[in-house]
Amino acid sequence: MTAPAIATVTGTVHPEDLGRTLMHEHLLIAYPGAESDTIRPGPSAEERFSICVDRIEEMKDLGFRSMLDPCPADLGRDVELMARVAQKTGFQIICATGLYKEAEGGAAYWKFRNAFSPSVEGMTELFVHELTEGIGSTGIRAGIIKVATGPGRMSDYERMVFEAAARASLATGAPITTHTDQGTVGDVQQRLLTELGVPANRIVIGHSCGTSDGEYHLTIARGGSYLGFDRFGLDMLHPDEERIRSLVRLLRAGAGDRVVVSHDSVWCWRGEPAPRAVLEALTETWNPGHFTLRIAPRLRAEGIAEEAIEALLVDNPRRFFAGEKLPPLS
Repeated sequence: MTAPAIATVTGTVHPEDLGRTLMHEHLLIAYPGAESDTIRPGPSAEERFSICVDRIEEMKDLGFRSMLDPCPADLGRDVELMARVAQKTGFQIICATGLYKEAEGGAAYWKFRNAFSPSVEGMTELFVHELTEGIGSTGIRAGIIKVATGPGRMSDYERMVFEAAARASLATGAPITTHTDQGTVGDVQQRLLTELGVPANRIVIGHSCGTSDGEYHLTIARGGSYLGFDRFGLDMLHPDEERIRSLVRLLRAGAGDRVVVSHDSVWCWRGEPAPRAVLEALTETWNPGHFTLRIAPRLRAEGIAEEAIEALLVDNPRRFFAGEKLPPLS
């Protein structure tokens, strides 16, 4: 059986062509309201392009060929920037359709619309169109669906987004990646999506490394989904020491085939959601080279074999996008 083709911002590729892949990085983020800060607009379009090209070249120097930018539609997603950067660098960038969590995304629009007709239907229509026809008038197709929850619970609005994502996934075969906060609700996300018919192996539960709760991790792993250990370098949210400890525990438990890694780094912001000095200081470790340069050596020091580390970057993203079934985990 031929593996499904993956839509990138410059055309389709096959899973075996992905190579070393980071599964959660962002060229650009813009929180709703960024446009209101007219005295701090952030870098110009050309500056953003230059910054992103430089980042991609750094990734290429480390052997990477592909990345997923899972920015949802309501968080400043700029697929034309992605395409321009990909064309310049020859890099493979997968973009997403989907919507962000209620507290920080575009909920106001969809909640207002819901007063007149069920928003879940409009969301589903949007997701399917962006996956099959393209985003706006760009002709660029999304390759994955992104959904999100806030800390501790899934709101009614977020449940609606998840239902739309499940419908779109079943209609198109597209996989789903999620956002979680503080290592919570990932098990709820997995349960809801699978109850709605999405195969567990087509789901990445993102930011699972936001907790050190090994049972939480194993519950998701045993449920047959991938765990995103995808915030390396963000010590302000959860220390890398704990992420490494949790990852080693999963690898030793035989769950290494269902973990993908990344940083959730943001290379450009519209506006200035945090002081510029804070954002610049974060990039010292919060960048797409951090796992290769600093985390992988720590894993080797813990006795993790090179092939197991490489599998996190090559085999697991390939297997996820190919839709290969994962074996049972005891």
